[in-house]
Amino acid sequence: MSHVYCPECGYQNPETANFCAKCGTHLKQEDTGEQTMTFTPEDVAEDPGTAPSPGGKGGPGGKGDPGVKGPALVVRSGGGRAGETFFPSGERTLIGRSPDCDVFLDDVTVSRKHAELVRDGERFTIRDLGSLNGTFVNRSRIEAEETEIEDDDEVQIGKYRLTFLRGR
Repeated sequence: MSHVYCPECGYQNPETANFCAKCGTHLKQEDTGEQTMTFTPEDVAEDPGTAPSPGGKGGPGGKGDPGVKGPALVVRSGGGRAGETFFPSGERTLIGRSPDCDVFLDDVTVSRKHAELVRDGERFTIRDLGSLNGTFVNRSRIEAEETEIEDDDEVQIGKYRLTFLRGR
């Protein structure tokens, strides 16, 4: 019997399953006729115009990505939004399930006002705002009042995993 792995949680499901038995993610993707393009660092160095765009759904961003200017949170997995990029502006960026938040993550695993990203000069910190599921930095639950985050740190909020990029 063949299996299909969930793109969100990695759970092994029967090939005939439409949804993941563990997390409920839709397993079958309709064929839209789109093709995936692969880029190597050498390709980008030869022709910078071939690099995927870091914003929106066009590209994943990444450390050293020439398109990322200033701080950014890039969704790596969760909610089918991988590659979506948020650019925090101002001193405080509110993250949560409420549409009023600066970073809107629409899922029940995210509290309405879940966490806050704070910028103090060149220093960035994140703090949990009393969420039920907690906020994690590099897979460790943040317990302190605020936790400093650095370039390429993983931030988990609910089922979303985001990478913090300081930018160039």
